[in-house]
Amino acid sequence: MAPIRLRHPKGVLTLQVDFESFTVQDLQQEIFAASEIPPSAQDLRAGYPPKQLTGIVPELPLSSLAISPGEQLIVTEKPSSRSAAPVSTGGASSARPSGPSLPVDPGARIVNPPASIPPFASSAGTSSRSAAGGGGDGGPDYVEVGGQYLVHQIVPDDNSCLFSSVALVFEQDMKKSKTIRQIVADAIRDDSETWTEAILGRSRIDYISTILSPNSWGGAIELSILATHYSTEIASIDVETGRIDHFTPSTGSSTGNRVLLIYSGIHYDAAVLAPELGVPADFCTSIVPILGEDEGSDEVLEALKGLAGKLREKRKFTNTATFDLKCEVCGKGLKGEKEASAHASETGHVKFGEYTA
Repeated sequence: MAPIRLRHPKGVLTLQVDFESFTVQDLQQEIFAASEIPPSAQDLRAGYPPKQLTGIVPELPLSSLAISPGEQLIVTEKPSSRSAAPVSTGGASSARPSGPSLPVDPGARIVNPPASIPPFASSAGTSSRSAAGGGGDGGPDYVEVGGQYLVHQIVPDDNSCLFSSVALVFEQDMKKSKTIRQIVADAIRDDSETWTEAILGRSRIDYISTILSPNSWGGAIELSILATHYSTEIASIDVETGRIDHFTPSTGSSTGNRVLLIYSGIHYDAAVLAPELGVPADFCTSIVPILGEDEGSDEVLEALKGLAGKLREKRKFTNTATFDLKCEVCGKGLKGEKEASAHASETGHVKFGEYTA
């Protein structure tokens, strides 16, 4: 263990950090415990003069941040990271966040659990579904945009929600999630120079095997690969923070289009444009042209922010650092991804359910 000096809004303290075994996520959780700033909202700076840390990918080793024992870190909360404003007011531009050390657009950030995180299953009598929505009439949430409606398109609440959402927007068939998993597996298998063990956080063979399992989650790596495969940007909005993360093709030409995903913290859904409310899926548009990089310059992104705001008002999101879990194998109570991952490593139990007291 080695010391790192942490300066945060509530004061200054020293953290004891294991540079040999800690991941970036472990450090983020230590900072969260001290500052109460959630990992997704942490703005980290180091050095003198302090410079913002980039390349923050939670599952990578702590060494990926290039910080040293004894160094001072400064953490502040990102502006508007806990905003609960329901609908976009337009004109307010949000800059792209700094991105991960992945061979993709540097604007992309990981915002969801990687495939290595155990899946979280629904417990009886609890609320594990964060992205389920409903408009005032009981239907899906929506916002008006350009004479159409941006509609929250809900996919099944299972461990394939990312792949089902991508299948829906690109293939118009969410049942093709297995095909989407295979696309990711093939891309990793065929490009050993890009998708190294250092990037994947495990052996390539193990990662490929895991991602082909219907019980594994996808994350930033998968979204990066799929954006490249379809030559189309994938814009994913985090319901809790309202932040939009852009995953763009890393090679070849882009179609100049994007698709829209909604991320609740533990679940992915899609957003599609409908000419009228209640029309069949065949009449909806899931691929839209890129008009700008933020809601101030693209009315569809503005609508996406508004849609996420509606879900946020209804508390349709989960803070994965603090949510309560129960191991469905042994019944042990746990808090957040970190404790769930540790429990899985110690016991081999990988089935968890979110529950409320």
